[in-house]
Amino acid sequence: MKRKRYEMEKKKTELQTAIEELSLVTITKPVDNTETTHIPLRPLLSFCNLIIQVLDRIGPTMAVLRQDIDQNIQRLEKLYETDHCGYSNLVEILNKERNEGTHKMVTSCSRALLWLTRLLSKEMSSKMEELVEECYMATLKPHHGWIASAAFKVCLKIVPDNKTFMDAIGARDQSYETLREEIDTLSSLLTPILKEISIVLEQYGLNRLKSM
Repeated sequence: MKRKRYEMEKKKTELQTAIEELSLVTITKPVDNTETTHIPLRPLLSFCNLIIQVLDRIGPTMAVLRQDIDQNIQRLEKLYETDHCGYSNLVEILNKERNEGTHKMVTSCSRALLWLTRLLSKEMSSKMEELVEECYMATLKPHHGWIASAAFKVCLKIVPDNKTFMDAIGARDQSYETLREEIDTLSSLLTPILKEISIVLEQYGLNRLKSM
């Protein structure tokens, strides 16, 4: 029985696992001024680590993006490991760093959360290169300096084509229609979570921060 269950879990793609992770996320909003919004950190980090696995399957063309996401994940995970209970709510991390006056620093966890949110804030479209450029212009470009913008132009030239990307996120022999349905499901789960995180980031004055 255990072996059968293991084999079933083993067959799941990163996309299917991500859907399961996000379906368990419950955001609790405050009912008065004495409470704070509760957004669980662990499922978000698990989802971001799944993104890393997908980028690894695509190959070295996504190395720059992978490194950026991974560094931000590690920063948040390092703090989380110091106090699982205290930092299970990502809003408590923002509170801590704001009280310390460090929330806008380049190496802060608040800033790491900001960039992870921006990187995850768009869904798929028909052409990978167009999608990546559209995502960048809508989410990261307004916050980038000229160095980061120049680096993006280089990365855009090595974006994988649709087939490479679809092969990376789908199961073997999975139809495009089924994969599209899973992507839509993931988007429907992820979008409201990112919206709530963005609202909180704006409350902490982090939404307009730019890259170096």
